[in-house]
Amino acid sequence: MSSNPNSPDRPYPLERTRNIGIAAHIDAGKTTLTERILFYTGVIHKIGEVHDGAATTDWMEQERERGITITSAAVTTKWFQREEEGVTKLFPKEEQRINIIDTPGHVDFTAEVERSLRVLDGAIVVFDAVAGVQPQTETVWRQATKYNVPRIVFVNKMDRIGANFANVVHEVKDKLGANAVRVLIPIGAEDYLTGQIDVVNQKEVHFNDDDKFGSTYEVRELSADQKLIAEEAYTELVSAVADVDEQIGEKFLMEEPISKEELKQGIRRATIANKLVPVAGGSAFKNKGVQYLIDAVIDYLPSPLDIPAATGMDPDDEEHKIEVHTSDNEKFCSLAFKLWADKFVGKLVFFRVYSGVIKKGDTVYNPRTRRSERVGRLIQIQADEHKDIDACYAGDIAAMVGIKNVTTGDTLAKEGYDVVLEPPTFPDPVISQAVEPKTKADQEKLALALGRLSEEDPTFQVKTDEETGQTIISGMGELHLEIIVDRLRREFKVEANTGAPQIAYRETITGEASGEGKLVKQSGGRGQYGHVRLQVRPNEKGKGLTIENKIVGGEIPKDFHNAVFKGVRESMTNGIVAGYPVIDVHVDVLGGSFHEVDSNENAFTMAAIFAMKDAFKKAKSILLEPIMAVEVSTPDDYQGDVMGDLNRRRGQIQNMESKGKLAVIRANVPLKEMFGYSTDVRTISSGRASYSMTPSHFEQVPNNILTQIVSDRGH
Repeated sequence: MSSNPNSPDRPYPLERTRNIGIAAHIDAGKTTLTERILFYTGVIHKIGEVHDGAATTDWMEQERERGITITSAAVTTKWFQREEEGVTKLFPKEEQRINIIDTPGHVDFTAEVERSLRVLDGAIVVFDAVAGVQPQTETVWRQATKYNVPRIVFVNKMDRIGANFANVVHEVKDKLGANAVRVLIPIGAEDYLTGQIDVVNQKEVHFNDDDKFGSTYEVRELSADQKLIAEEAYTELVSAVADVDEQIGEKFLMEEPISKEELKQGIRRATIANKLVPVAGGSAFKNKGVQYLIDAVIDYLPSPLDIPAATGMDPDDEEHKIEVHTSDNEKFCSLAFKLWADKFVGKLVFFRVYSGVIKKGDTVYNPRTRRSERVGRLIQIQADEHKDIDACYAGDIAAMVGIKNVTTGDTLAKEGYDVVLEPPTFPDPVISQAVEPKTKADQEKLALALGRLSEEDPTFQVKTDEETGQTIISGMGELHLEIIVDRLRREFKVEANTGAPQIAYRETITGEASGEGKLVKQSGGRGQYGHVRLQVRPNEKGKGLTIENKIVGGEIPKDFHNAVFKGVRESMTNGIVAGYPVIDVHVDVLGGSFHEVDSNENAFTMAAIFAMKDAFKKAKSILLEPIMAVEVSTPDDYQGDVMGDLNRRRGQIQNMESKGKLAVIRANVPLKEMFGYSTDVRTISSGRASYSMTPSHFEQVPNNILTQIVSDRGH
């Protein structure tokens, strides 16, 4: 087997490939930045603007109307690092391939970010130069940290009034705990933004305003003022790299000269190891600073060869770990990270290849279903345009058509290669509502459409309420469900009525208690007999249900132990306060008794359910409600009104800070009180305030509201 990981047929070698995501808080300018990258790399010849509804990667009608990104869009482009006098770049003369995924910034579509980061090698995290670190940025940052994704920060919107590059760098260090280093410092701000200081090369990159979209720039010597800033930043940069990179550290201590190339390689190693975060500043909308940002992506973010091998496990033995090495010569192994129902092609399965090669017509094996299926077509995606390809190589991201039995997070591999890669994880939905078709004729179409949508989106769930027979849809927020209903109408031609949104309440216990349950039925012939004794106590937050088997002396025969545990688990699906799922409980199963003839599994399952309900009654069960972390940015004039309104919504103000003429208010508010908030906050502030919210934690429901919920549920 060749030691070269590249197949002779692949168009770009692995070391010249970059898989990156662009992620940030809503409205930081991710899609605008993606659009500029596509323009400068020659994929598009006209820049489309988000506010005109013409951005390439915002291709869904709903995205164009609302000016937000809903689904992550994949595009593939290429880039040459231009050779410039006095400027060192690590990979000049070689054409590089960049696969980009533009992800949503709205918290309701957090699953899109989660699954994209799971399969990407690096990310550009975009910050608004005025707003700095916002709540959703923190969420994205945590997601990137969870999957060890190296990142570069781009401080965007430096042309806006109140833009402050130094402040954002400080917040990235302070709030996100990142080891941020400045590599491209914007020159000027607001209307006087003219270019960037290249810290490593100690040059000015000056953008010309006079012609086509800042695509012409010149590299100049620094002025005296700029030189002071550049030298201070250079000293800081070298010292930061020396702290985390052995090779630079050694030279630094020995006071040996460090060449520009060595410094760049040191920054690259430290960034890939997640020990450093390079920061660049500019304005995507004003076309300033994008080309050098793409150069930084090539210089500092990893190729598929630079990241650790993916680790999978044997489906039959979870302890047995299997390393999947990035190489075209290995067996084919990939992760299906997204499904999409395309109106022209049918079901698209987006996948990232970790090893090997797949060709059109090949058969792939799914270790979860233990079934093999044939790949009908392989497609390279350019947002909503499809280009058929014959083969897909290690490190590539593409889509396949023709595979039916697949879900998000499945591993697709060569036949006989039994390996399961770690799937992305998704948060639980926080909001539900009933949905029903407007006409009887739409009933079947609705069920089919909801099935397709829940396949695509792991945070969207559909179930039938057993008591009322209604179809209940659940998601991450009001906007999430609104988009789903809109897609039902447009894509699936199903008109549906929706009920008022419902909250995903939870129940838990606050004390210890013992419980006993008996099922004794005697009705001629064989009866039913089961008897269970157990003890419950509160578990640590977030621990869920844990069960300990303390049955001794054969009080309950081993054959029935699993039936008892099944009953314990079933009893957690609806509590005794208002019938909501119960969380964070530890159960010790102590014992019981059995009957030689009448005992069976079903009897012990029922007896365990009775015992749990008995214990819940004594263990002081309480109802919990989801609390949202809300951040409102409002002009100072409306600060008092906004805070008063949050207090009326049972909000607890956490802190406040001023950013220029804006007041930023952070509060924890129950989700129940946040319905319709977007309209209300606009009314209070004459349309000048903006807000965002993310799920934070669960808290006990106050008594006056509890009574209302219990009577609504008929408990």
